[in-house]
Amino acid sequence: MLYLQGMSPTQKQVPQHILRYSLAPSSDASEALDETFAAYHSMLAILEELLAGQPSANLVVLHELAYETIRERTGLPARLVTLGLRDFATNRAAISSERIPLDEKLYSIKSPSDLTVATLRGRVTIPFDVEGYSPGWDSIFPAYLTAANGAYEIHIGVTRNSPRLEDSMMNEGILSRMGRLIAGAANAAIDKAEGANQVVVIEQAIREIDAAADEARADLGKAKAEEYRISSRRREIADDIDSLDGKIRNAISEHREDLAKAGVARQIDLEAQVTALDKALLDAREHLQEGQTALQAVLATKREAEARLADYKRSLAASPEYREIRGRAEPTAQADRASAAVSRMTGVPANELAGSAELDELDRLHRETAIEARLARFKGDSK
Repeated sequence: MLYLQGMSPTQKQVPQHILRYSLAPSSDASEALDETFAAYHSMLAILEELLAGQPSANLVVLHELAYETIRERTGLPARLVTLGLRDFATNRAAISSERIPLDEKLYSIKSPSDLTVATLRGRVTIPFDVEGYSPGWDSIFPAYLTAANGAYEIHIGVTRNSPRLEDSMMNEGILSRMGRLIAGAANAAIDKAEGANQVVVIEQAIREIDAAADEARADLGKAKAEEYRISSRRREIADDIDSLDGKIRNAISEHREDLAKAGVARQIDLEAQVTALDKALLDAREHLQEGQTALQAVLATKREAEARLADYKRSLAASPEYREIRGRAEPTAQADRASAAVSRMTGVPANELAGSAELDELDRLHRETAIEARLARFKGDSK
């Protein structure tokens, strides 16, 4: 999906797009942001004053000349001052006091609906919404905090469709990955197997399909956990919003308009978080559906591969050449041993198609229901 932050040097890619987060700060957070932008404007003014008449200055000179003065006069966080000096040294002609450079130490995504930003008052938590992407990131910094017409945003340099560390589900869809594996492992390995190693090749293909099933189960588990986490948080916020109604009415009845106003402000902040959580929940459910479909596809492919393996072993049982090569043992006994070996390696009992895990049982029930429904439809059409 995206390269945001925290990648190792070998994974890092040059950002090519801008991801925009629209912030919805509370009144206190808004004041903290206003003060921070005012202090950053003062920092730029101090730099211009100190460098009056000088066309440029390198970062080392700027740091020695202005760092302590800026920290003393503005109170800006040390890291923000350091980034600001670097921004000034690099982009003096185009620098703006409405754009503050950030890195992963100055802002952090805390949840699907909240992030934190370093300000003059310390770190403040702010609800956000994802506005979308636009091309053209040309900065040396990971992100910027911007202010325009009273609206605050964070712009992040990203590379779309690049690897992500924590969760590969968003990188390439699990359904796409399973489709490629099904086409490669099941068809190519089975259809192109030649010579005396055909059984080995087919059994290896089945083991690869089992590995894909494990991957599909893991991704499905992650999607379920994410859905549960977001749903739980949304319920908590909804309960908080409902509980505030009674408190606000009680404050009004007691003629405490100040408390009622604070309660209403809190409700508005919580409602903004609910909007972001609704979007995140929709995404999680889409991934959950995709994971379920992928698991069903993998298990269906395994059933097909096992059936083709059984057919091939039956054909070998009738071959005199195969009996000569394999010795006195009966082909059916050999097939049983091979099936047991596959079961030991994959953990799937030979007499079970989908295994005993809950997800496999869910797939079996889903498949039987689909079979019955389609059979009923055919019966209805034939009348």
